[in-house]
Amino acid sequence: MSAAATTALFAGLFVATHLLMSHPLRAPLVARLGPKGFLAAYSAVSFACFVPMVMARRAVGAEGLLWPVPGWAWGAALPIMWLASVLLAGSFVRNPAMETMQSHDAVIGRPAGVFRWTRHPMMWSFALWGLVHLLVNPEPSAVAIALAILVLALVGAKAQDAKKREQVGERWAEWERQTSFVPFARGLALPGWTAFVGGTLLFLLATWLHPLPVGVWALR
Repeated sequence: MSAAATTALFAGLFVATHLLMSHPLRAPLVARLGPKGFLAAYSAVSFACFVPMVMARRAVGAEGLLWPVPGWAWGAALPIMWLASVLLAGSFVRNPAMETMQSHDAVIGRPAGVFRWTRHPMMWSFALWGLVHLLVNPEPSAVAIALAILVLALVGAKAQDAKKREQVGERWAEWERQTSFVPFARGLALPGWTAFVGGTLLFLLATWLHPLPVGVWALR
């Protein structure tokens, strides 16, 4: 099997195992293994798919592009990736999905920060990463990884809403009524200083570590 095909295979397995273990298989696995055992198994399966995917991608030789990269792509990619970084940084501040994971009775406050943009800021940060990389790097193996991340993020976000409605009940349904799935569907709002500063620093670090010179680092 070629390195590109191996990349696509493990990208598909990464998505499938994540969705299965996060949703239909989660309850029976937690009952059988316990919370810590489930977390260990979940992490082991994730690494077993992610590491070969990355290694196969690195082994891929020269690939042709599946479609031409438009001239405006890189100019659009940078602000979108900055936005994704802000979403990711802000997703750790007063995140009811994380709080109700610890206790289904946890208080769900009013939307604040990036949650006034979308109730799934972390998932949308990954989805935007996938969209950007589909736009600027349409090599077959890179497309397989970007599509995997995009599908996992958006399908996972929808599945999380369904799971939370079952676990938390009306309080999560009320949270959905106060927030939007798609970013900015309920208008613009300030993301908060933690998200803005943390996201900007994350964006600068990620572009500095990027294998290609991008962002401000491309000006050197």
